[in-house]
Amino acid sequence: MNKFKENWEIQRNWQLVFPLIGLLSLGYSSYKLAMAFFDKFGYILIATFALFISLLVLTLKLFKFLEKRWKLQYRWEMIRVFIVFAVTGSSSLYVGRPIIYFLGITKENLNPILYWILFIIIGLIFYQILLVTFGWLFGQFQFFWEFEKKMLRRFGLKRFVD
Repeated sequence: MNKFKENWEIQRNWQLVFPLIGLLSLGYSSYKLAMAFFDKFGYILIATFALFISLLVLTLKLFKFLEKRWKLQYRWEMIRVFIVFAVTGSSSLYVGRPIIYFLGITKENLNPILYWILFIIIGLIFYQILLVTFGWLFGQFQFFWEFEKKMLRRFGLKRFVD
């Protein structure tokens, strides 16, 4: 356990909650993906384990790559950043659907291509707001505020940032 703490630069025991949440989320995602492809429990179990290992290796490689790009104080904070991205992505879809429905826009009364374009635009707007909000809730406001300003500049909205 000490080697794990040292590797992830964990100073306090409460910081272990983020690797735990990360592993549980990875396991749940692996299970849901396995269920999408298989219907027998034995196959689901084997596929879940294989997907978990594959996704874990991919995630750790991604951590190594992003560690150089993202300026974070501790390595365990990367897990917290990934959790914020995951929660924000899911939440923006859950917020976007009722807004589309409230506006009276459905796939039946609008061209499906136009519907999805509007859905993506509305989801993207709420994604920006939720990203900073969840970043603040998870104690990473400064990181996500800088990330947000960089993203808005890329969208050509430089005047709103400076």
